[in-house]
Amino acid sequence: MVGLGLGLGLGLGLGHRLVRSPLLLPLSAKELLPNPASPASFSFRQAPRTFCAMASSAVGTRYNHSFQLPPTNEPAVSVDWLHSNLRDPDLKVLDASWYMPDEQRNPLQEYQVAHIPGAIFFDVDGISDRSTNLPHMLPSEKAFAAAVSCLGIQNKDGVVVYDGKGLFSAARVWWMFRVFGHDRIWVLDGGLPRWRASGYDVESSASSDAILKASAASEAIEKAYHGHDVGPITFETRFQPHLVWTLDQVMKNIDEKSHQHIDARSKARFDGAAPEPRKGIRSGHVPGSKCVPFPQMLDGSQTLLPAEELKKRFEDEGISLDKPVITSCGTGVTACILALGLHRLGKHDVAVYDGSWTEWGGHPDTPVNQSS
Repeated sequence: MVGLGLGLGLGLGLGHRLVRSPLLLPLSAKELLPNPASPASFSFRQAPRTFCAMASSAVGTRYNHSFQLPPTNEPAVSVDWLHSNLRDPDLKVLDASWYMPDEQRNPLQEYQVAHIPGAIFFDVDGISDRSTNLPHMLPSEKAFAAAVSCLGIQNKDGVVVYDGKGLFSAARVWWMFRVFGHDRIWVLDGGLPRWRASGYDVESSASSDAILKASAASEAIEKAYHGHDVGPITFETRFQPHLVWTLDQVMKNIDEKSHQHIDARSKARFDGAAPEPRKGIRSGHVPGSKCVPFPQMLDGSQTLLPAEELKKRFEDEGISLDKPVITSCGTGVTACILALGLHRLGKHDVAVYDGSWTEWGGHPDTPVNQSS
């Protein structure tokens, strides 16, 4: 087993090595963690001072790539496509694995054990709004630009994002990039499990450069929210406000009904029959919303369903694809899987309620319905 902690990895100057990928089940928390008492938390604070490299980029510029980018109206790429284009310098790969607290899995440590060659870790909890107690809320434009610049991403780059479950938190990062105006972003269909099942190599342990980039991104977020200089910016944002909704907009929509509201949580949570996983959050749903649990977007191998099957899943719940849609879930992660499925169906303007049920159900003055 390679060293897992950031301090250990940096201290030993670990390089990366390719490992032939067998068909493996996900590693358990006990196999991964030297200290299983806090498996869902990690910190970059022990890393040395880091910096973001300067590079030139410009928003709105037409870029010439040495490879053929997929169309932006298709939100996912196959593992075969990624394998064929993996070494192109204008293609960046992000490991955006994130897990529910009760899963007892640490995404950073799993990244260090095995990741797609050249992938950089994207910290879903860390690259977030530090001014709120709500989990992994969308960061400010300045903070996102600073963090992404530290990850070595420029506006000219194509970006492929994956996660360790197949298709889960990667959809959230796909949505984040689109909110900030970057459309050359795709999820890896089936994620790391599909990559490994296809027999493609993974890297064991992260290079010091990869760890420094992830550390620098976390540090840049902190600086941005404290009003400090964040260093060179190589990624410029173009905020797309129509893709993200607030509590006030959702409240207004209850009466106006301008958008169909789809909730990605389980039917039991939507109905109020099952308790919420976070304490202090009421059970139920936003009045007028409908439930399409996010697993209905995926097949048994955690890949996105074909368009005709996706269309049927929405229409079976009374969703009209000709009308505007907003999606929500528990904390704004799986709502993005619904947005991903709708994107495949040609709906590219789906908004996500960022605060989702954690904000709505935790607010004392929001109306909540329960199904009998």
